Amino acid sequence: MPLVDKPLADLKEYYGISPRPSDFNEYWDAALTELDATDPAPKLERSKEIDPRNAEAFDLWFTGVGGARIYAKYLRPKKREGKLPAILHFHGYTGNSGEWADKLNYVGEGFVAAALDCRGQGGKSEDSGAVKGNTHHGHIIRGLDDAPEKLLFRSIFLDTAQLARVIMSFEEVDASRVATFGGSQGGALSLVCAALEPRIKKCVSVFPFLSDYRRIWEMDLYKDAYAELRTFFRHFDPLHEREDEIFNKLGYIDIKNLTPRIKADVLMAITLMDTICPPSTQFAAFNNISAKKESIVYPDYGHEGLPQFGDKAFGFLRDL
Repeated sequence: MPLVDKPLADLKEYYGISPRPSDFNEYWDAALTELDATDPAPKLERSKEIDPRNAEAFDLWFTGVGGARIYAKYLRPKKREGKLPAILHFHGYTGNSGEWADKLNYVGEGFVAAALDCRGQGGKSEDSGAVKGNTHHGHIIRGLDDAPEKLLFRSIFLDTAQLARVIMSFEEVDASRVATFGGSQGGALSLVCAALEPRIKKCVSVFPFLSDYRRIWEMDLYKDAYAELRTFFRHFDPLHEREDEIFNKLGYIDIKNLTPRIKADVLMAITLMDTICPPSTQFAAFNNISAKKESIVYPDYGHEGLPQFGDKAFGFLRDL
C-alpha cells in the first residue's frame, strides 16, 4: 500500500510533536469557569422547516461565552416514556448543522438529537468576538495575534460543552446517556466536547481536524483546510521569527492536548490515505486518549465517506 505518512506500526506509537503550553490545564480550567458564569438562557422554538410524523423539531438558541447566541437543531420523539439518551452532532469546517432529516434515524431509535451550528461559520450562530490583529481568512488563526483567551476556537470548543449542558438539563434527557458524533472538524469537536464535559458517555470521531499543527507543517500539508496557517506565516511572520510562539499558542486549541481529559468510551475512524487531516495527526489525538477506546482503520480511504462506519457507529451508540 502506498504511504502518505508514517508506517502503521509507527503511527500506533505516535503522540504528536506540537507543543503543549505549560499552563494548558489552567487555561482550560479558567475557560470552563467562564462558561460556568455564562447563563445559557436556552430557548426552543418549533421549527417551521420540517414537520415529522413521529418526531418534534425545534430551533434551539442558547448563549455561549462572550454573549454570542448559538443555534442548534433539536429533535425528540413524539412518544416518550421516561428519560431518553441524546446524541450531539458536530459538522465539518465552515459548514453547518445540515438537514433535519438525517438526524431522524437516531430519533426513531428513541434518542433526542441536537446538531450545533459553529459560531461564525455556515449556519445561524453568532460570532460576537472582537480581536486585535488579522481576521484574514479562517478560524484557526482568528485571535492568534491577541491573548490566548481570544482564540476563536476556544469559544467554539466551549460552545460544544454549553450545548451538552443545555441538552443534559432538559427534562426528557438522561444526562448520564449522552453521546457526541462528528467528522473532520466535527470529529475534533466530538472529542473536545467529551474532554470538556466529563459526563459525556460515548464519543464517535471520524478523521478529526485541528490536531498536531506542527506535524501538518512538517509534512507540507498546510493547504486545503489548513491553508490559513501558511497564509498567516506568509503575511505576518515571513521569516518565521515567531514560529515557536505561534505553535505554542496553537497548542491551546490542539485537540491532541485535550483528549487526555476524555472519560467517555471513544470510537474513531482513521483513514490512512488522508491528505487533509493526515493519519499521524489523527493517531496523535487517538493515542493520547486514556479512556476506553477503539479505532477502525481504513487503509485505502482519505477524507471521504467511509463504507460500513455509519452502521458500526450505530451499533456502538445503540446500547445507550
